[in-house]
Amino acid sequence: MKRSGPGEGGADPADDGRVTVLSWPAVPPAAGRVRLREFGVDDLPMVLDLATDPYVPVISTLPAGADDADARAYLERQHGRLAEGRGFSFCVALDATDEAVGTAGLWVDDLAHGRFRAGYTVAPSWRGRGLATDALRALTTFAWTLEVAHRVELYVEPWNTASLAVAERVGYEREGLLRGHHRLGGRWCDMLLLASVRP
Repeated sequence: MKRSGPGEGGADPADDGRVTVLSWPAVPPAAGRVRLREFGVDDLPMVLDLATDPYVPVISTLPAGADDADARAYLERQHGRLAEGRGFSFCVALDATDEAVGTAGLWVDDLAHGRFRAGYTVAPSWRGRGLATDALRALTTFAWTLEVAHRVELYVEPWNTASLAVAERVGYEREGLLRGHHRLGGRWCDMLLLASVRP
């Protein structure tokens, strides 16, 4: 995610006519063993690892079986997300070594009403270590540093019990089943809505 620079980024009109500008955090959000930072060229192996998971290409712009060129293009796309007004696309890295282990996004849904959407993935070789929980906790804590943020939502397919457990460990509450809510892999899928509201 190469961004045009701190202080620049997505803007949306607020209810009172003001423009809200989202800025890249001066200090990388962190929790537990991870911190959230910008993507870099050294993160290519993690992206290639992610591309081996058949579900990741269904929910992201990373092609299935991505090669080096595909992975580099994916990394480059992440650099523009904030400037495009889409939100924050973070690399999840180990705090101790800076090694990339996954991705986390805080996406703008409706700035005027303070609504954001969270997402996270951990590369297959790093799963089962609680890193997704750390990443979501860092992402959610960061959301509350944004004055405009009031609510962060998660949409999880009902079969994805691991992701549901992560969300609930971080304090997200289930609010209901949304039937046929997302089109994934060419089919309409039910999604569970979970949310965290500003403390």
